[in-house]
Amino acid sequence: GRQSSVLISTPFCLIMLLLSLLLPLSLSSRALPHQDPVHLPSLVPHVPLPLSRSRFSAQTQLDFTTHCNASCYHKGEQERRREHLTEQLAFETLYADGSRTLTTMDVEDEYDYEGTISPALQPPPMRGWRVTSRHRRQKRQIYGADGRFNIRGDHFLLDYPFSTAVRISTGCTGVLVSQRHVLTAAHCVHDGKDYVKGARKLRVGFLTPPYINGTKPNQTPTKIPLVRWVRVKSTRVPKGWIQGPQEVSMDFDYALLELRWPHRRPFMRLSVAPSSDDLAGKRIHFSGFDSDRPGELVYRFCPVEDESNDLIYQHCDARPGASGSGVYGRVWDTALERWERKVIGIFSGHQWLEIDGENRDYNVAVRFTPLKFAQICYWVHGNRVDCIQD
Repeated sequence: GRQSSVLISTPFCLIMLLLSLLLPLSLSSRALPHQDPVHLPSLVPHVPLPLSRSRFSAQTQLDFTTHCNASCYHKGEQERRREHLTEQLAFETLYADGSRTLTTMDVEDEYDYEGTISPALQPPPMRGWRVTSRHRRQKRQIYGADGRFNIRGDHFLLDYPFSTAVRISTGCTGVLVSQRHVLTAAHCVHDGKDYVKGARKLRVGFLTPPYINGTKPNQTPTKIPLVRWVRVKSTRVPKGWIQGPQEVSMDFDYALLELRWPHRRPFMRLSVAPSSDDLAGKRIHFSGFDSDRPGELVYRFCPVEDESNDLIYQHCDARPGASGSGVYGRVWDTALERWERKVIGIFSGHQWLEIDGENRDYNVAVRFTPLKFAQICYWVHGNRVDCIQD
């Protein structure tokens, strides 16, 4: 079957996977990028305000789909007023006991509030649409032949970068970004109006070495990965996601989970999302727990098709359950003078674009703009000093 043809244990797919991981380095080393340093805004938090306790009345929506038109797509080029910006940068914190707080933020630097976005924060130039198909598909998130790889075997499953992928107890995926923090999609814990029922006792699952299952006579032994679950101490969701229209709130479809105890695994560092032209191979990668392959960690990679100020448009094959996966690329690290895998966004879901009267469909990831990077960095470190883009 098609699924068995893409298992990582087959020699052909193993070669393809290794090429996808190593080839961008050799190709990109021929012309090293000369990127200007990214200007990061400095965020000043206000005293958190107490909110009423959450009712946990929402249902988890794993198959997240939005619709967008030309004005929605180009909104990153429009003017941004200070009051609108500060409202989007505010965030809610949900604690394990159900209590909530609201924290508002100010931007303390030379950001141009009255005009357009300052030059350092300009969105990448819009590129021409490159669409392979314009008809609606029954399997909206699989494009052509299924190009996903099932990651199996201790040498792959528990090694970096695959080991940074974790399960979220609501059915989504997350990515380790510090010793205590996990990034995931906001819709995995909140529907825009209230927290989902499963967020009351939210947990993060770590894959552990598999055990042999084959105790019955004449039963072929199989290796089944185990999952070690850790409780979540607090959850942070940007105000831009809460009570906003879906086509706008998708730009803020990310949330940060703080674990009760630190883990000992390597995590993946964050980066402001560069233009796809500055990614090695112009490709993105992510690993998640797709719902159609239960118990399996699924890896995929693909080129970036297009990008707006806040979203990455691509045709990476994915199914519900992959939401919240850390989308990463090989970004040139000027300090280390080498290509490094860094999380540049979070896989959100699917979007139908209505441009010039035509429907075009993409899988979509949220881009980490300088403002979002500064916000998430503050969530992780709790201060502004450590939030410096190296």
